[in-house]
Order: sequence, then C-alpha cells, then structure tokens
Amino acid sequence: MTPNKQTVETYMDGFRTTDRTRILSCLADDVEWLIPGMFHTRGKDEFAKHIVDDGFTGKPLITVTRMTEENSVVVAEGSVKAQRTDGPMINLVFCDVFEMRDEKIRKLVSYLVEVK
Repeated sequence: MTPNKQTVETYMDGFRTTDRTRILSCLADDVEWLIPGMFHTRGKDEFAKHIVDDGFTGKPLITVTRMTEENSVVVAEGSVKAQRTDGPMINLVFCDVFEMRDEKIRKLVSYLVEVK
C-alpha cells in the first residue's frame, strides 16, 4: 500500500473509532473539506467541528470497497452506517476524493448519497 493510501486508511480508521487525534494527524494544516450542498471548511480547527456532526452519535461503520491512486489523488468508495441521535440508522454510500501533499490530506471532497 502506498504512503498516501496508508494515510487515507489511517484517516478512515480514525473515523471508525471517533479518534479525533488520529484523524487530525492525517491532515495538512491548511486542509479543505467540501461536502457539496452541505459545507466547505478550511483549516484543521474548522475540520474538527465536523468530525461528529450534530444529530449523530456513536461510531460509524465504514466500509471501503475500492481505493485507487493516481499522482497525488486518492479516491475511496464505500458505505457508511451511522446512528442518529433521534433513533434511526442512516445508510450512505460515498466517494471521497483526497488531494494529498507530503502524505497528508490537503483537500477532501466527499460525495454522499443516502440509501433507503
């Protein structure tokens, strides 16, 4: 596994265990995170505010089904099951596009679709 893919895997493991320190260790200081239609953050402090968003609790079940890399871009596809604070589980599929710099996540664009 390449160093960039290793960083993305560490990042995913951090979300699986809600380990903020582990997640933030994978990020460049000037990281950007965009979920189209939801938010666009800049910097680690802003990123950290979205590690567990309002309305969610517990540790999400994240399954990566494919990870590919070309140049300094890693694309991860998979699914997420997360517990909502109001009761029901939410099931999502995702495609995350990671732009890497020096084996750190410089920019992340997350495309999410709820599966009913």
